[in-house]
Amino acid sequence: MAEVSIRELRNEGGSVVERVLRGELITITRSGAPVATLQPIGRVPLNSRELVDRWRRVPVVDIEALRSDVDYVLDTRL
Repeated sequence: MAEVSIRELRNEGGSVVERVLRGELITITRSGAPVATLQPIGRVPLNSRELVDRWRRVPVVDIEALRSDVDYVLDTRL
């Protein structure tokens, strides 16, 4: 677990929070002694209604158009 002083947290709070958002656990220290821990908050699980609503909003994929686009970009001889 990484350690960050209160001074560093104050001066570089945004970058410290970004590290936490990437999953890093950080111990906050004062005068070298640990006083707190920063950790990401777990995401709230979706209920079945929210999952179905999201699924209904997923755009339809035209498979033939996708295949054509991929063939255009990639060398088919590979």
